Amino acid sequence: MSMKLVIVESPAKAKKIRSYLGKDYKVEASIGHIRDLPTKKMGVDIEAGFEPEYEISPQKKKRVTELKKQAKGVQEIILATDPDREGEAIAWHLAHIFGLDPKQADRVTYNEITKKAILDAFSKPKKIDIDLVNAQQSRRILDRIVGYELSPLLWKKVQAGLSAGRVQSVAVKILVEREREIRAFEPKESWQLQAHLIHTDKKTLIPAELSKISGKKKVFKSQADIEKFLATHQIDLANIELKKDKKQNLHFALVHREDFVLENSTQKQSKRNPGAPFTTSTLQQEASRKLGMGVKRTMQVAQSLYQNGHITYMRTDSVHLSGTAIEQAKNYIIETYGSGYALSKGRQYKTKQNSAQEAHEAIRPTDITKKPNGTGMDAQEAKLYKLIWERTVASQMKEAIVELTTYEFSPKSAPQEIWTAKGEVITFPGFMKLYIEGVDDDTPSESTQKKELPKLSDGAELPSKQLSGQQKFTLPPARYTEASLVKKLESEGIGRPSTYAPTIATIQERGYVVVESKKLVPTDIAFVVTDYLSRQFPWLMRYDFTAKVEEKFDAIAGGKENWKDMLSAFYKPFHVGIVESEGSDGKFSGERILGKDEKTGRTILARMSRFGPVIQIGTPDELAEDEKPRYANLTPGLSIDDISLEEAQKLFSFPKDLGEHEGQPVLIGQGRYGPYVKWGTAYVSIPRDINPHAVDIEMAKKLIEEKKKADAPIGTYEGEPYTKGKGRFGPFLKYKNLYVSIPRAIDPEDITQEQAHDLIAKKIEKEANRYIQVWEEEGISIENGRWGPFIKFNKKNLKLEKNGERIKDADLAKKLTLDEVKAIITDQIPGAFKEKSKKTTKKKSATKKKK
Repeated sequence: MSMKLVIVESPAKAKKIRSYLGKDYKVEASIGHIRDLPTKKMGVDIEAGFEPEYEISPQKKKRVTELKKQAKGVQEIILATDPDREGEAIAWHLAHIFGLDPKQADRVTYNEITKKAILDAFSKPKKIDIDLVNAQQSRRILDRIVGYELSPLLWKKVQAGLSAGRVQSVAVKILVEREREIRAFEPKESWQLQAHLIHTDKKTLIPAELSKISGKKKVFKSQADIEKFLATHQIDLANIELKKDKKQNLHFALVHREDFVLENSTQKQSKRNPGAPFTTSTLQQEASRKLGMGVKRTMQVAQSLYQNGHITYMRTDSVHLSGTAIEQAKNYIIETYGSGYALSKGRQYKTKQNSAQEAHEAIRPTDITKKPNGTGMDAQEAKLYKLIWERTVASQMKEAIVELTTYEFSPKSAPQEIWTAKGEVITFPGFMKLYIEGVDDDTPSESTQKKELPKLSDGAELPSKQLSGQQKFTLPPARYTEASLVKKLESEGIGRPSTYAPTIATIQERGYVVVESKKLVPTDIAFVVTDYLSRQFPWLMRYDFTAKVEEKFDAIAGGKENWKDMLSAFYKPFHVGIVESEGSDGKFSGERILGKDEKTGRTILARMSRFGPVIQIGTPDELAEDEKPRYANLTPGLSIDDISLEEAQKLFSFPKDLGEHEGQPVLIGQGRYGPYVKWGTAYVSIPRDINPHAVDIEMAKKLIEEKKKADAPIGTYEGEPYTKGKGRFGPFLKYKNLYVSIPRAIDPEDITQEQAHDLIAKKIEKEANRYIQVWEEEGISIENGRWGPFIKFNKKNLKLEKNGERIKDADLAKKLTLDEVKAIITDQIPGAFKEKSKKTTKKKSATKKKK
């Protein structure tokens, strides 16, 4: 038989499929996309009807050459990439690379990598779905246009280096709006009052909460309300000791004897249904809740499980299960829990998302008989597989049945009062025998979990043992986690399964968001950019507009809309907005005027500068000629979006002289990366949880001594000491002038001498191979890079090319003279070595009237 070449995306998938197809097939990996829009220009000819200028990605040229070699002499090329829009587009690009007619090329799709699924798919090859391809490339082109036209506008109008995106900017807006809700939130006080009643068994206490008086719901809004009510029961709260709990809320408990009568009792049954099998979104959310996995990591582990044949395709918004999976689950349930837990016909869920892509299945095990305790997986894969397996099986189990009991008591002395006790008991666990869905961190703790109540008959009289009161305050909305942001994006129709993880990763990488205690916190630049884009492009930043664009992509995928018409309809108003915004005067800094400085009478304002958020004293019309404003950086926890005048004025109290320690002056200062103690020439960072204004000389001494201890050498290497520290990018060793990162696999607290020496030796070797030539005084070096030698000049990376030809040979780079290198630099940075003329400063006038 003749040989056939099969192309998939990844080597792991290629290896697995190769084992199923046999010797007549060569299975190779493209290793992702092999053709894309160019990296150094937009690559879209808008005038020609949004015609893309695709090129082979530079890092994939070698791979394409290898694949073409593999294709020589084969009878047939089969494109077997993933079963979604991205996979269809990769297949289409591969067809062009190999000179195949995309309309005729053989295309194979499968939802799981098992022998049966693969052999079945290869027995029924089909053709490339051009509608899916057009949906993918319309998204790619639209996002490229938005990025290429909007990002430069932000550079010009807000700050250099910023980026914007159709989905990314809306995701940032969601976080900014939530942060503003939190900052504007005003907690409301309330009190809960409970009577603890003694059951007839003389042992059990039943907590009953005051809920109604004379048929109306009773709400205590303050301590005064509680005191007024207690007075009707002859209780004076002034004589009761009020204590504080961990949240600093007040509470009390007092001995109180009063007879209560059970006026009414109700029991009703409630059913709880299992959650649907996982979609991409729900898997990301549940993996975060139960396993603590980030969205990106969840997808990496899920992809590994898919490629190794353990689960079905992991990018899906369908909750459908195959008949085989349902039958396997049913058999396991009967065998393990009994027929009483199994459904007779199985349960199919209806996909909520109208956009569910291309009839995928839910994420499920490829073989439910393969239990979670199986081998062949690493620790994280095993945990995620167990989660998917349990969720799938639980979805086919009977509902849990819960009996809810409500008792309504009234004191004999006050029959108009209703004190309510609620309890529940699970009478049939159903699916909960195997799996209970996780809850988000922001779910209130006093939720639906209630204890079982003992049996009582109406008319029963119970004495109270004590009364207790608890002060409460309403809580602000919770900050988003990665998982809850995915849930929000999905609910608003923003993005699709393949875009959630990349979007969240991008907004973190671009500095719009930081992660604090697993919560996503927008930075100052996020507020400024959101406000600017919302002002200039309000329609682009609307949730419903972004969702409608996604619906357009779905329509294209379904063959219901022309992709170029869709792009044209979007581009026209978008480009008009870009042109209008570019023509507007000045920059947008998110400036807020806070008030006047008491000492100078000058304006204090908060704004975004070239170097980040600052507080500024003095506007141009208030300053003398050549006089500069005073600036202060914000301390951690402060934001230009809501900083007060008082908080801003405190920032100018630095540097503050605290005295001396061991003969060296001690100052408190504020730097680019936060507040610090300066001791002589040494700098000691002040931890984020310490208010720099509260640091006195004693606390400063303590921080200095801790720093000295931390900076003490922990060993020597070739006769030179090395120390251990922790910086912005993690733990490190410092040896001479080298900073050596300590990898995550090594605990910095337990690093051994052997490990330290090995890390230092490898760093020295790496640094030795890094430089080809160095001119330290000139700030110039020629270094080895990933793509060949390059010039580094004053922290800028420049091409190493002479007469238009790239110099790729390190030996040739070694022979270049300093003058030749300077000439190369000057070609790329005209005037780089011109001597700067000294500016003459005008003498300030003694006084200047304020305008």
